[in-house]
Amino acid sequence: MLSYRAAPRRVAALGPHTISAAATALCLFLTVLAVKTPWAPLPRPVIAAAGLAGTGALWFRGRWPVAVAVAGAGAYVLSGNPGPLLISLYAGAGPRFLVLAVIGVAGFLAQQWVDGGRWGTDALISAVAATGVTLAAGAYATTRRELNRSLRERAERAETERRLRDEQARSAERGRIAREMHDVLAHKMALISLHAGGLEVNASAGPERVEREAALIRVSAQEALEELRKILGVLRAGPEDDDGFPDLRRLVDSWTSAGGTVTLRGDTGTWPPETARAAHRLVQEGLTNAHKHARGAPVTVTATGSREEGATIVVANGPSPRPGPGTGAGVGLVGLAERFRLIGGTVRAGPDDAGGWRLEGRLPWHAADAFPRESHDQDTAG
Repeated sequence: MLSYRAAPRRVAALGPHTISAAATALCLFLTVLAVKTPWAPLPRPVIAAAGLAGTGALWFRGRWPVAVAVAGAGAYVLSGNPGPLLISLYAGAGPRFLVLAVIGVAGFLAQQWVDGGRWGTDALISAVAATGVTLAAGAYATTRRELNRSLRERAERAETERRLRDEQARSAERGRIAREMHDVLAHKMALISLHAGGLEVNASAGPERVEREAALIRVSAQEALEELRKILGVLRAGPEDDDGFPDLRRLVDSWTSAGGTVTLRGDTGTWPPETARAAHRLVQEGLTNAHKHARGAPVTVTATGSREEGATIVVANGPSPRPGPGTGAGVGLVGLAERFRLIGGTVRAGPDDAGGWRLEGRLPWHAADAFPRESHDQDTAG
């Protein structure tokens, strides 16, 4: 059953052309009744012509609302058909409210005069009431329509801005990967250049030195290619061990010492370096978000993994006793998801059944294997 609140939305959803066709059909039907009865003390051809003229003018109510209202009032006076006048007042309500009100009251009173030869206080009250109700309903519909249009535009702009923020986050994450590639590979390339330069300036060196320098160049090139494969999953963003391997327990301890309640289950100590680094980044993002949006809530970090099933890292926090300000546009999760996607993993985030929040990442055991090995294998084979 259609409720009275849903009815305006259903009608508006029909579209302007459908509504105009329905209004025209209604006015034509009323014109036929006005001619047949008749509704005015004038010849039937006059009633028919007036009704048809007022009905036809409705198609221009959006462009010339005042002229259409005048035509509707004239049609009502000559034919007794109120349809064109009521529809023109309803559709034109807005900035020309007072002008249309005068036209409406004059039309109703003129029709009373033509029909009965006079009009009194009751006729004036009924004319004002009919005009006021019609204009008020039209103004409400117009305001609601404009509000809905404004809300749709705002929603579209917000969606566009969100997509732009997501794309910027992905681009920033890829930029960080590129910078990391440069930092890690620059040293290897410098070594290769140094050894090659040594061979160039010492062309007469003995076979043993040439062999030794060539072996160093080959080893450095292989290491550089291996670093290139691994770097897709490596973005150093936090405390690491002295050898560059991320220490998850140290990260958790730093949050605990700062007053947070964080429990670590499992560890990444036996994980491949590139997989452990990605997990370390996910835990950083999860702890940061928990601090922002669920300040004071206990957090549990769970790390499980095996060569057969891959690696899973979960950061879950309970409902917050002291909600944080909730600032942020969510681009951290977008960048994190892009990082995991590049190394063959997935990220899922959302509320859990206990009213808290759960961030889960899954990775292949050797995340760097997501990067093609063909070029490396070919160089090694060569």
